[in-house]
Amino acid sequence: MSNANEIEVSAKDLPLHCPTPEVALWSSHPRVFLDVAKTGHVACPYCGTKYKLKAGEAVGHHH
Repeated sequence: MSNANEIEVSAKDLPLHCPTPEVALWSSHPRVFLDVAKTGHVACPYCGTKYKLKAGEAVGHHH
């Protein structure tokens, strides 16, 4: 059983980490940074929450 939510994030939410500040302390896990900019979506390896970059969001890339 999974409580896999999908959360839309925008460029201002980057760098993205899970759990987000909205997660209740009792249900949190170690903070892990997730690279949603690479593919536009990513899932947390701890809790399975899925994050999706909002359509049209531009993420600055450093070259």
